[in-house]
Amino acid sequence: MDTSNALAQRSVLITGAARRIGAALARGFHAEGANVCIHFHRSAGEAEQLRDELNAARADSAVCAAADLLDTEALPTLVERATCAFGRLDVLINNASTFYPTPLGTVTAKQWDDLMGTNLRAPLFLAQAAAPALKAARGLIINMIDIHAQRPLPQHPVYSSAKAGLMMLTRSLARELAPEVRVNGIAPGPILWPEGGLDETVKQEIIDKTLLKRSGSPPDIVRAALFFAKDGPFVTGQILAIDGGRSVGW
Repeated sequence: MDTSNALAQRSVLITGAARRIGAALARGFHAEGANVCIHFHRSAGEAEQLRDELNAARADSAVCAAADLLDTEALPTLVERATCAFGRLDVLINNASTFYPTPLGTVTAKQWDDLMGTNLRAPLFLAQAAAPALKAARGLIINMIDIHAQRPLPQHPVYSSAKAGLMMLTRSLARELAPEVRVNGIAPGPILWPEGGLDETVKQEIIDKTLLKRSGSPPDIVRAALFFAKDGPFVTGQILAIDGGRSVGW
C-alpha cells in the first residue's frame, strides 16, 4: 500500500507545538504534506517563528492558536481554529504536558489541578470537541503518555497518576469513538531531559536501564506518530513505548 501522500492536505492540531517534541511533530507532519495548527500558551514568539518557517516552505500551511489548556471552555476554540483554517481536522495530537515533582507530603490542590488539568482533563475535552470533525474525516487522536504511566516515577505521584489516567482514557476513547476515529498513545522514555536540568549521574543511570544503552531523540517520537497516521490504519487503542527498552529492563 502506497502511503507516500497519505497526509497531503490533511489537517493536524498539535498541543504544545511551539517547542521541543511538539515542534518536532509539527515539522514532521508538515514535511509529509499536512497542514498544521500550532497550539501554544506562553511561547508566542517560538510558535510564530515555527509558523513562519512552515509557511515559507509551503504557503498557508500553518497557523497558530493560543489557549490555556486549564481553561476547559476555551478548548473548543482550538478545534475551531484548525477547522476554519484548513476546512477539516484529521489528526489531534495531545502533546502538551506539565511535569514537576510533587513529593507526597507537600502536594497541594493547585498542583493536582494543574497536573491533572493539563495531562488528563484537557485531552479528554479536546477529544470531545474534536470528535465531530474527526469522525467526518475518519481521523486519529494520538495522546502523548509516558512510560511512568505504568510504573510510578519517585516524587511524582500526581504526574504519574495523570499519565496513567491518560493511558486508560486513550483506550476508552478508542472504544467510544470507533469505528470512525482511531485513538492511540505514545509512551516516551528518555527522549528529552527536563528543561530544569538533570544531574549527569542520574542521566547515566536512566540510560543504563534501557536495553539499548542510549537515549532517544524527538525524531523517534515523530516516526511513531507518523506510523499511526500513515501506516497503521488497522491500529487503535494501543500504547507504543518509545523508550529503548527501558520499560522492559527496569
